[in-house]
Amino acid sequence: MTRYIQKLAYMVGVTAFLMSGASFADEGAKISIKDDRGVTVEVPAQPKRIAAISYFADDVALALGVKPVASTYMTAGREPDFLLGLTSQMKQIGQRAKPNLELLSQAKPDIIIAIRRYTVGSAAQLEKIAPYVAYNMELLEESDREIAEVAKLLGKPERGVELNKAFAAHLAEFAGKAPKDVHPRYAIMWGGATPFAFHNENTAASIVNAIGGDNIAGPKDAGGEFGIDLSLETMLEKDPEVLFIYDSGPDRPHEGNPIWSQLTAVKNNRVFYVGDQWVETNGPIAREIVLREAAHYLYPDTFPAVDVRAEAAKIIPAEAQK
Repeated sequence: MTRYIQKLAYMVGVTAFLMSGASFADEGAKISIKDDRGVTVEVPAQPKRIAAISYFADDVALALGVKPVASTYMTAGREPDFLLGLTSQMKQIGQRAKPNLELLSQAKPDIIIAIRRYTVGSAAQLEKIAPYVAYNMELLEESDREIAEVAKLLGKPERGVELNKAFAAHLAEFAGKAPKDVHPRYAIMWGGATPFAFHNENTAASIVNAIGGDNIAGPKDAGGEFGIDLSLETMLEKDPEVLFIYDSGPDRPHEGNPIWSQLTAVKNNRVFYVGDQWVETNGPIAREIVLREAAHYLYPDTFPAVDVRAEAAKIIPAEAQK
């Protein structure tokens, strides 16, 4: 638990460093930034029309009081509560894993902020539309840096540092209040015939671990993926006490497996179908809400239930909520 908090404290220092050396003065001015592809990209110093491929860029921009002009979605027709449904006011450009480049071009962005793994193959096409910056958006240890860099790109580096400091303080506060002798076994997963569970390094899992949870998926292998297929037979052996399942729609084949009803989490009604913030967790709004939801679901007698929209409204400036 302490290790995660120490990492966050370290990253707060990094964010302060990232503030240096940039000028946001003249309209038409450019700055250069190296993204998670290792590519140096020249972008407008104060972009006005932001296109988001993944909710991370929406999350950071809204926390800064900036409303993107275009966004992908996780589930068609669903506007995430953790972003106050504000994505309904943005041009929809397809699912995050396969954005529609024609619709993206119609939005006329002056910067595209994207999830790396789904867009690196189409980098050449994206760069023809607007400067394209890609981030991993997978690990908690990367979250502070990613937020600080996007805040810098959008001309509000001080707010990025502020958001990172606040989260480090809140994580420490919740960890301090969590029961010290209770470590509920849990999994964060996509449902399906063979569920896909996230390793410790995943951002949401790192947050749950930091407040005392015990992830049955464990750490990832060196150079491995951030998640793993876990059969229900394996899940029964590890027997999670709490399950966080990404709510991607009404189709839940895992519930039809006879093993499902044997899991302790199912028997005790501690299966929680969670929102988009549990998958797109690296932004400042998402991670704050996941922290609060995780604390309540792990320790309902210690932490109150969470009103997702009310928590989001505390972070998103009033002018961006209109």
